Amino acid sequence: MSAPTGNLATLAAGVLQPGFVGTTPPPWVCRWLGEGLGSVVLFARNVVDTDQVAALTATLRAERADVVVAIDEEAGDVTRIESGRGSSRPGNFALGAVDDPELTEAVARDLGLELAEAGITLDYAPDADVNSNPANPVIGVRSFGADPALVARHTAAWVRGLQSGGVAACAKHFPGHGDTRVDSHHDLPRITADRARLDACELAPFRAAVTAGVQAIMTGHLLVPALDPQLPATLSQRILGGLLRDELGFCGVVVTDAVEMRAVADRYGFAGAAVRALAAGADAICIGGERADEGAARELRDAIVAAVVSGELPEERLAEAAKRVGQLAAWTVAARADQSSRARGTTTEVGLVAARRAVRVTVAAGTDGQSPTLPLTRAAYVVEFEPPRNIAIGAETPWGIGRPLGELLPGTGTVRYCATDVPADPGAGAGSRPLVLVVRDLHRHDWMRAAVQRALTARPDAVVVELGVPELVTGAVHLATHGATRASGQAAAEVLTGAR
Repeated sequence: MSAPTGNLATLAAGVLQPGFVGTTPPPWVCRWLGEGLGSVVLFARNVVDTDQVAALTATLRAERADVVVAIDEEAGDVTRIESGRGSSRPGNFALGAVDDPELTEAVARDLGLELAEAGITLDYAPDADVNSNPANPVIGVRSFGADPALVARHTAAWVRGLQSGGVAACAKHFPGHGDTRVDSHHDLPRITADRARLDACELAPFRAAVTAGVQAIMTGHLLVPALDPQLPATLSQRILGGLLRDELGFCGVVVTDAVEMRAVADRYGFAGAAVRALAAGADAICIGGERADEGAARELRDAIVAAVVSGELPEERLAEAAKRVGQLAAWTVAARADQSSRARGTTTEVGLVAARRAVRVTVAAGTDGQSPTLPLTRAAYVVEFEPPRNIAIGAETPWGIGRPLGELLPGTGTVRYCATDVPADPGAGAGSRPLVLVVRDLHRHDWMRAAVQRALTARPDAVVVELGVPELVTGAVHLATHGATRASGQAAAEVLTGAR
């Protein structure tokens, strides 16, 4: 069925949320909007600046006034709207470290107002995962923390803040991606917790999100035997219907994580995963960053129609999914109509204020005069250790403290090493200058720990700055920013120099 027509094709297009390449909508997207496509999703490749995104979304609305325009913007290490320069906000883990729900709500509202100005109506955020496993390779600082109650209250605050700014929130990754050692972009994670543990930990933030009125929830490609021993959550009626709908009482849109991710696509096929997800109770199919062309959208649309014709997917289920997407679209239209009553204000400093509040300094006891003197008053030497990239974080997104520190201390030099090129003495180039060692998730990388230890042995007065999860605190002076955003790097540089 290469060219389906009629109501089924329209319904099938209505439940897709495809991405595309380019900073203007390609002709196929504009054409599809006139043929039933209800949503699109933007990534960093679609963003130059806010004005350009506003023009892009205006072009989309000229084709379909109620189109849902989604973005994967967590306002932390994972940023799309600021991918080229790094987020001006500190991210979830930093907000959790501060633990001021009013501040979290203010940061999320500020983001919502910015996204709304650009014409974006749905944000794949907040990350509601409880990062209970420090070895987690894909969540980490994207989570508010490891305590379920803390994550729950900040998830609710983030939802309230974003939606008060006029943008629908989408809590993810249901039923919880925090206790994993596997990245679902690459393989299928398995959550071994029993039901009592899931209720107490993983599910608590999603209950809070539902209570806060979250408009959408994104599924995680996760195998959770205590809930369904056979099917991953995205494809499980027990989890999406029995748990999320019936037990948690969620009435909004269920969005899948990207269906081309290997956790489901390797096992069920690209189109097969989409059809199974709809049959299980998902309402919108996200086609993420890797399949971003008309061929991918057509493959899914045709597969959905064929599944209805064959009886694999009940037409009533497809119609229900499309109706929910339509209800979300109506919410976004109403939110946009009310946008004039919202004022972002003359300043957007709330992100930097939050990042400053999140910095934590630990000074080791008994250093026998070997501890460095803060603030630093002369040009320093910064060594940044780069771990393997978290695929959720854009490769183009800058990080580190070398640049902001150099602006405060002119003449500061910066070098960056990865596992394959780190020298025997990483800090040798410092000479007599103050040495600053910058790490991300030091506890997860053996090579990084060894390199930092060698540097500290040679220079025990070096400062260690952790931009990830500060599970391992080392060095005479240790700064933890709880994230690697531009705002967090600026806040760390200010602490090092006494600028604040």
